[in-house]
Amino acid sequence: MTKTFAEVVEMIYHLPHHEKLHIAELLEKNISEERRNEINKNFLKAKREEKLKSLDFSEDIHKLRQLL
Repeated sequence: MTKTFAEVVEMIYHLPHHEKLHIAELLEKNISEERRNEINKNFLKAKREEKLKSLDFSEDIHKLRQLL
């Protein structure tokens, strides 16, 4: 039986306060972990680019905008 997002939210609204807090804590930890993984992935990518000498540095604002 598959629940829709709205059904899950409604179920959470009916939980006792301490269970809502536990769900909030789990979600915060999950979001933090995802963010840490994203930061690590970007770090490793930059490290590879540095090793391959493919990083492009500039003080020219127009060139920097083009790099984005």
